[in-house]
Amino acid sequence: MVADGPAFAREVAAAGTVLVRNEGELPWDASALRSVAVIGHNALAARTQGGGSAHVEPERVVSPLDGLRAALPDADVRWMLGAVVQPGIEPLPLGALTDPVTGEPGIRLVCRDAAGAVVLDENRRTANLSRLGSARLGATTTLEVTARYVPASGGTTRLGVAGAGTAELSVDGAVVLATTLVHDGEEFGGGLVAPPSATVPVELAAGTPVDLRVTVELPPRENADSGVTLVVGADLATADADTEIERAAAAARAADVAVVVVGTSAEVEREGADRASLALPGRQDDLVRAVAAANPRTVVVVNAGAPVLLPWRSEVAAVLLTWFGGQEYGHALADVLLGLVEPGGRLPTTWPATEADVPVLATAPVEGRVAYDEGVHVGYRAWLRTGAEPAYPFGHGLGYTTWSFDHLAVDGHDVTVSVANTGTRPGKHVVQVYLSRPGSAVDRPARWLAGFAVAEAGPGEKATVTVPLRRRAFEHWDGGWRTEPGTFTVHAGTSVADLPLRADVASP
Repeated sequence: MVADGPAFAREVAAAGTVLVRNEGELPWDASALRSVAVIGHNALAARTQGGGSAHVEPERVVSPLDGLRAALPDADVRWMLGAVVQPGIEPLPLGALTDPVTGEPGIRLVCRDAAGAVVLDENRRTANLSRLGSARLGATTTLEVTARYVPASGGTTRLGVAGAGTAELSVDGAVVLATTLVHDGEEFGGGLVAPPSATVPVELAAGTPVDLRVTVELPPRENADSGVTLVVGADLATADADTEIERAAAAARAADVAVVVVGTSAEVEREGADRASLALPGRQDDLVRAVAAANPRTVVVVNAGAPVLLPWRSEVAAVLLTWFGGQEYGHALADVLLGLVEPGGRLPTTWPATEADVPVLATAPVEGRVAYDEGVHVGYRAWLRTGAEPAYPFGHGLGYTTWSFDHLAVDGHDVTVSVANTGTRPGKHVVQVYLSRPGSAVDRPARWLAGFAVAEAGPGEKATVTVPLRRRAFEHWDGGWRTEPGTFTVHAGTSVADLPLRADVASP
């Protein structure tokens, strides 16, 4: 384990990545790759954290595109949008912005009251000011943002503003956009959810800096804590939805391999609201199918914090679940794709094949009451009770080698499991141990997780791990924690659905 902050963040992101499908595609040999098509909204503007009250502003964020370009300096790594995840504008990247006052990365934010007096003057390390709802703003009526922006690519870019109020955008001193944005949607967590935006086409040259200035006259607020949002960014879409998908498929067809990063948006997956659907937003499913048809070496990376539907999963060469990967997300993803590290995670949730299969979907209160009719049968336990087959079960996850489960032994309440690396490269395996109680007089799950341990071994080597069965693993609740006397069955394997080894164990 490393101590350096960014290096540790990179290591953790890779360790939490779950490889759920791999048809012999991964890992890639970096020296054999001449061209890589990197596709998707989230490939350029990934979700690296869940937001809400846990949100922080990192010093830098490495996108999947950044990570692959850094890892493959001799390859042609080309990005295409493919499909929009959340309509509107994407904040300008921190690495392309400089505060004109201090020269630091980021922007200069000045808040003024009705008389023009400065209420707040500070550097912000993001162009997404969606958390300005605070008494700290006091009597602010005007927001001013200035920054020097160095575009990574040239051509026509639709620069714009999102928020609420009368906004003006200037580029190198010339006003290019003047508009009034009216927000009539939801406010949450000191900001506006899905704020309206306006953009204007601006001709930019790659590497040539421009000075940006945005002013917003805020609409009347009921109190100082009401939501205030200002985003300075660009619309990534340059064509209609069908054309964007066709362009992405063409790029994939011309490349050695394709990486499609799909995911959720802050609008559909966020704190304070339930999702209306488990489907990926926008045209992302259409995008994956088009790219997979164009290039059989398509790997899909899922950038989401919770299960989503993957209806195309059998059509692609590999699927990686990368969650919200933190500031070093792109580097960690490249490490996994190129086999520098193993995808080390296992599923902490069950991923459904269809939404109709999910055992519990209704969670909204009825007449102020939420019914927990499932009792102890929650999560993977509910799936075991219904018998529905998920896309990927709880505990599932693959590595870059193969394993066999050789032996299970019980000594008191310690379970020892022996495994062998039957592949050609070193690897790690998460040995999972479950309990069951056939014929129990208590309402129990079909089986439940009792513990796990990580085994590591080189090619052809064996490893042995010991998993202690704690007393609580046997207990049930009946006005207090009770233990049903008798014999339980202990199972060991790779997931709740793949448990080749078993033995009996007496209750404590």
